[in-house]
Amino acid sequence: MNPDSQQLIEQASNTGDHFTELRRMAEDLCSNNPSNATMRIGHQLFASEVHQARSLATYLIGLNSAESKQCLNFLRTRVCKDKDWHVQEILAQSFDRYCSDVGYKEALPMIKDWLSDSNPNVRRAVTEGLRIWTSRPYFKEHPIIAIRLLGNLRSDESEYVRKSVGNALRDISRKHKDLIRAELIKWNLNDQVIMQTYKLACKFL
Repeated sequence: MNPDSQQLIEQASNTGDHFTELRRMAEDLCSNNPSNATMRIGHQLFASEVHQARSLATYLIGLNSAESKQCLNFLRTRVCKDKDWHVQEILAQSFDRYCSDVGYKEALPMIKDWLSDSNPNVRRAVTEGLRIWTSRPYFKEHPIIAIRLLGNLRSDESEYVRKSVGNALRDISRKHKDLIRAELIKWNLNDQVIMQTYKLACKFL
């Protein structure tokens, strides 16, 4: 690892767990370096044992994902396997950044594709990253689409994902109570797995 990367690792570790500061560092690196250089730095940092450095790397790579399929694939296939929850939070933020950069409507095929991924961290990156879904462009005008996409994961095999789904639907219910009620009434509440999601989703109804 080159000296510049080691310095970045030290700077990242000094941020504690402040995601905002890590994102700012990533934005500054992208602003001051060509994309091929920032991608190289990102890959070097992701090899670090320091979770803040891997978080920085994740967002750095995420900033390039709208322009690079390789970067988006790295997030989906490599970052999703990281066992640190901080990195998974940044993965969710990075996917949202990808959607924002390409446009949420244009990102719909990728959103659906990630939601069907076999890795729960990939699915959760979408359900969590886009919160509050109906504050995002396109979904703000089409809340029913957000609700249906989330509702499809009501019985997800991962409790980690189901909690994110339930909380995301709860968020939406603040402004769209009738739409959430219409979705929840279709659920089989005799299924205890679905009931777990339901209890979170109906909290504000």
